[in-house]
Amino acid sequence: MPERPKFTKTSPEIVERFGAAIERLGAPDVTQRKMFGYQCAWIAGNMTTGLFGDEWWVRVSEPERDRVLDLGGHPFAPMPGKSAMGRYVVLPEAVVSNSADLDSWLARAIEFTRTLPPKK
Repeated sequence: MPERPKFTKTSPEIVERFGAAIERLGAPDVTQRKMFGYQCAWIAGNMTTGLFGDEWWVRVSEPERDRVLDLGGHPFAPMPGKSAMGRYVVLPEAVVSNSADLDSWLARAIEFTRTLPPKK
């Protein structure tokens, strides 16, 4: 059986920022729960944003995904050697460290995720 990758624990500061950012957006349809031990936000059963180690990812439309990549982000691929997860993209540190920029990208992720059919 192949060896499982070791996941890095998220720093308490980023976990705190994650919760504060989700609260700041005031979206009542967004729920928080962990996925593989990391904080994530969900809408109707669909992941919209989350943490993986100290990286912050969002789920956005293809044009928005390309914009994040142009800003220095990268595709979200939690398992080494596996394909990136579609429209999920890791935000660059410059975006994460700026609350206004972060909130703008989180709002875009929430808006996009609301267009998806609910998961059963």
